[in-house]
Amino acid sequence: MARLSFKGHPLLYFLTQIPTLALCFSSSSSLSSATTQIKHPRHLASILLKNPTSRSATQQIHAHILTSGFLLHHSISTAHLLLFNTLLRCYSFGPFPREAFTFYKHLQHFSLSFDSFTYSFLLHASIALNSTNPGDQIHALTHKLGFHFHVYVQTALLNMYAACGSLLLALNVFYEMPERNSVTWNVMITSLAKWGELKLARSLFDQIPAPTVVSCTAIIDAYSRKNQPRDAVALFRRMVVEDHVEPTEVTLLAIFPAVSVLGALKICQSLHAYGEKRGFNASDIRVTNSLLDSYAKCGCIDSASRLFEEVPVERKNLVSWTSIISGFAMHGMGKEAVGYFNSMEKFGLKPNRVTFLSIFNACSHGGLIDEGLNFFGKMVHEYEIALDIKHYGCLIDMLGRAGRLEEAENMALEIPSNIVNVVIWRTLLGACSFHGNVEMGERVTKKILEMERGYGGDYVLMSNIFAGVGRFSDAERMRRLLDERNAFKLPGHSLV
Repeated sequence: MARLSFKGHPLLYFLTQIPTLALCFSSSSSLSSATTQIKHPRHLASILLKNPTSRSATQQIHAHILTSGFLLHHSISTAHLLLFNTLLRCYSFGPFPREAFTFYKHLQHFSLSFDSFTYSFLLHASIALNSTNPGDQIHALTHKLGFHFHVYVQTALLNMYAACGSLLLALNVFYEMPERNSVTWNVMITSLAKWGELKLARSLFDQIPAPTVVSCTAIIDAYSRKNQPRDAVALFRRMVVEDHVEPTEVTLLAIFPAVSVLGALKICQSLHAYGEKRGFNASDIRVTNSLLDSYAKCGCIDSASRLFEEVPVERKNLVSWTSIISGFAMHGMGKEAVGYFNSMEKFGLKPNRVTFLSIFNACSHGGLIDEGLNFFGKMVHEYEIALDIKHYGCLIDMLGRAGRLEEAENMALEIPSNIVNVVIWRTLLGACSFHGNVEMGERVTKKILEMERGYGGDYVLMSNIFAGVGRFSDAERMRRLLDERNAFKLPGHSLV
């Protein structure tokens, strides 16, 4: 029988602990009693299945196997192999995956014959360790034992390499497999998409004998994340119309961002109808929240509002409330956003950072300055949530839009140095330009140029502020600085 060598967690150490472990396990617990009285392996396997995440259960049964004489049987039955595989599975999927290899190494001393489940669980343990080192050894061992023709073991092997980021090794396994099933294709395609290899993932997808909802969803999701919404929608249409693959709720969650970017209201309405037909809207609040957000981003805040009101109060979560508040914010409906925020609090939900960011945006775009400052105080003092740079940016934009430039500047100066960035000062500079405040504009421009000198828009904006009040020599000076420092100027372009 081939031997396997693993570093760490020596077998000798574990065996020396068996008497101590047995003493610890000889308590009055029902589990300890079960392991000392019940000898049949199926019973022990059932205990493990009932306690799959229990550290003490796995250790007790592990100790019982090593001390009870199980491994001294001349013939190991199917029931014994079931028990050993169940223990390996508990270790592999639990918080102590290294112990799966420790146990397997000990079993090797008894010349046992293992099956595909054994090696699949060990490969999963390698994923849990985020290391291909033990997986490489399992790879070599499965080839030696003839499992290189076994589709399930080879699929688990390529999944191990892909999950650990070794995509080239995963592809080598994939291309060398004499047989592939739908799971094999799904694992390879989803792994490539996950690691950003979208072109290769799509190439494989186009070669798949029969596209599945898993592979389709993986590519659609990758397109959405890569800001390729048209490709995402095109593939979704092909999936439904040509391949006759029914989308799941996960597919809808993947396509909604692309629909939102395109502002494709008709597609949004079609997805709404499909979700109703399949029961996704009623069963999965994530679908409802995504649909609500998509309606708002497609410009139909009325549909978003109606959908929100149709959802029972007990089903609405913080994301639901935040989504509708954000929708009102992007449509400039500040009063409605404030009203829903207050209603949310009455129902006992506590806002988080994203909720406050949404309400700050709503107050900024709706001109509700005092309300926005009240929410600022509530965030800091009542909910004790620390502001990040996005919150400060919204508040400064809100004050700047209202012409309360001194308050905006004071707030900018109070931002902790470890999070402040140049965007904050550019926001304030834009407000200075809009309201023609030259003195503050000069101070702000100085701050900006201390932080970054390479962006030409800063020079142009300050030059325009000078020109707006007739200080043409200063405007010309800023233009010369722009040329002398070779600052980057974003060229104009047409959207047509």
